[in-house]
Amino acid sequence: MTEVWITGIGLVSSLGEGLDAHFEALSATAPQPVVEEARFAPYPVHPVVRLELDKQIPRKADQRQMEPWQRLGTYAAGLALADAGITGNAELLSRMDMIVAAGGGERDVEVDSQILAGLETAADPDSFLNERLSNDLRPTLFLAQLSNLLAGNISIVHKVTGSSRTFMGEELAGVSAIEIATRRIASGQGEVFLVGAAYNAERIDVLLNLALGGHLWKGAHVPVWTREGEGGGLVTGSMSGFLVLESPDHAKARGAKPYARLLSVLSDRCRRAPGEATENGRRAIETLKPLLGDRPVAVVSGATGAAPITGEERDFLAGLREEGLVGPVRALTSLVGAGYDATFPVLVALAALALSRGAFYGSDDPTAFEGETGDAPERILVNCWGHWRGEGMALLAAAD
Repeated sequence: MTEVWITGIGLVSSLGEGLDAHFEALSATAPQPVVEEARFAPYPVHPVVRLELDKQIPRKADQRQMEPWQRLGTYAAGLALADAGITGNAELLSRMDMIVAAGGGERDVEVDSQILAGLETAADPDSFLNERLSNDLRPTLFLAQLSNLLAGNISIVHKVTGSSRTFMGEELAGVSAIEIATRRIASGQGEVFLVGAAYNAERIDVLLNLALGGHLWKGAHVPVWTREGEGGGLVTGSMSGFLVLESPDHAKARGAKPYARLLSVLSDRCRRAPGEATENGRRAIETLKPLLGDRPVAVVSGATGAAPITGEERDFLAGLREEGLVGPVRALTSLVGAGYDATFPVLVALAALALSRGAFYGSDDPTAFEGETGDAPERILVNCWGHWRGEGMALLAAAD
């Protein structure tokens, strides 16, 4: 099996743009989140940092036809390509494969609001609705809802024109995107991949849906481990993470160095009866045990704050710590938010960043569960249990 290297990283979140901004924010002794609590009150949100879109999406026409989540993803993909030294390399880009995790696009809230208001006074509501849908939702707007438009925009703007696949399915989609790319490289079915996802949390339509489902945390922001006592809940965050994954031979041939080695990516799912996610996690750990090394590994967690799954994940990780398998735990979702499809790619990117800098991240966990930072990690386990379904795990190791 061929090893997999991470040779390029593109990161955008509420903490900033790029690797230096994220490492500086997260390596503080007690890192603090950036939270918008008034705009969508009573639901806090982690807003994306302001971006100069022209840097990665130079044509205004391209910017205009994209929705915010597509701009986020296309921008972060450009950062990853530039970081890997691939931007403008037409020959390499023409054979670069791409796997994207994406949602279903964004609604035009203004049009929706106008239609709902008009229905209240319309003499013939059915005719009114048909007329407005025909006239107000242009074909271009409808097409913008397709999840594979993110990959399409990346192809157009950055000229990535190898094969392309898009996965839908919230957190597990992000896990699957990286898992499939890793397996293809490891089995010799590909040499270089662009993989990632994007999520725009600053959307009143999605926040409404999540609120109606009882998924959101209300009031002042608190870390994920403290939310279960108050019923639990998500604080969503705008983010995008893209990775350039390569086989070592391909990377060496062009003089590229790895941030980290991606040893394994595993995924599973269950109906979430009590203990089922833990069983999946245990099965994954047994598979990874030969790769864990001889010292406890650090953990980056995608815990969402949702109940009861966050409490179950905490107990699972605590059990691994008692067995001496894991050391410090960092729920980085307390700092960047829940990003659905983008959560796992962002967490893997942040784990690779920590390994490349030879230091782990700080903690401001009032429960003290996360533990002391300790020595520089040699391996980092990324554990990502979706808020509703899906369990993913990745193991990364420092570059030799």
